Amino acid sequence: MRVLIVEDEPALAEAVRDGLRLEAIAADIAGDGDSALELLRLHSYDLAVLDRDVPGPSGDEVARYIVASGSGVPILMLTAADRIDDKESGFALGADDYLTKPFELRELVLRLRALDRRRARARPPVRELAGLRLDPFRREVFREGRYVALTRKQFAVLEVLVGAEGGVVSSEELLERAWDEHADPFTNAVRITVSALRKRLGEPWVIATVPGVGYRIDTGPTPAPDSDPGSGSAGGRPGA
Repeated sequence: MRVLIVEDEPALAEAVRDGLRLEAIAADIAGDGDSALELLRLHSYDLAVLDRDVPGPSGDEVARYIVASGSGVPILMLTAADRIDDKESGFALGADDYLTKPFELRELVLRLRALDRRRARARPPVRELAGLRLDPFRREVFREGRYVALTRKQFAVLEVLVGAEGGVVSSEELLERAWDEHADPFTNAVRITVSALRKRLGEPWVIATVPGVGYRIDTGPTPAPDSDPGSGSAGGRPGA
């Protein structure tokens, strides 16, 4: 899951971002409305967390932009404006949830998970594919009934791959969905993480490489991962 945090208090924004990362949720920060709109044009987000009172275009204007774009990105307003009239106007703007400051990070995470489940209500909360059982809420993975311990980043990558239901996911998309805007586009992090994830899941390999394209969960016989996209050069762009 990738989240946009629109918050003009740097300490709070960074604390939320760091807390979400511990929950395998990638987060980008925008300290003002202009930066938020720019990031929304550049990246695809699963959720947006908006403070209503930010410099430049307000959080309300950012919310209007998200709704008008038709992207379907759920909006959680995280603000000190706690009167019932404030909440009413926030929901009228298109907010899907409303949390007032001060707040507990745990509650924010629970609300984001709930919004993500509703956004993806077409798929079951617990996803099963090719002998894998992935519970995004508890962050648990089983393969053929065997519990598999994963790092936060490995879980995030597997969640994207399982969500594609056997479709190919490019290295660029994995970098976009499981990392954040500060990730180096020329990094080998995707290839290294997928390789480690394969080993954690065990043989027979369930993650197949589509050379030069990306990765997918193999729902049929899985070839051994002899090569990876972009593995031809140590510093090449993933998937190149």
